[in-house]
Amino acid sequence: QVRLAESGGGSVQPGGSLRLSCAASGDSTSTYSMAWFRQAPGKEREAVAAIGGDKTTAYADSMKGRFFISKDNPKGILYLQMNSLEPADTARYYCAADQRFWLPRTWYSINYNYWGQGTQVTVSS
Repeated sequence: QVRLAESGGGSVQPGGSLRLSCAASGDSTSTYSMAWFRQAPGKEREAVAAIGGDKTTAYADSMKGRFFISKDNPKGILYLQMNSLEPADTARYYCAADQRFWLPRTWYSINYNYWGQGTQVTVSS
């Protein structure tokens, strides 16, 4: 069993940056594929980025060049560095973990085994 806990959300002005963290506890996630998703009020959940057990990364097109996913295996922490934030990035951000080592090409639509409770990010002037 894996438990995921996100942190690092908050309010930021447009153009600002935030770094989200997702701490894993229970079983080790060092060989897992992990991902970030987000959901804004009234909208469907949206894939943001993912990282495989070999640290291969993938991003949704709208996040490329602004968001960066990374993973600290010894600490069991997944990160999402978000730069040049826009009001459209306002959402609740969730991390997810899947037991597959190799990141699936369809990482944005697979059924992840574990989910966190989310952390709110608000971008507003």
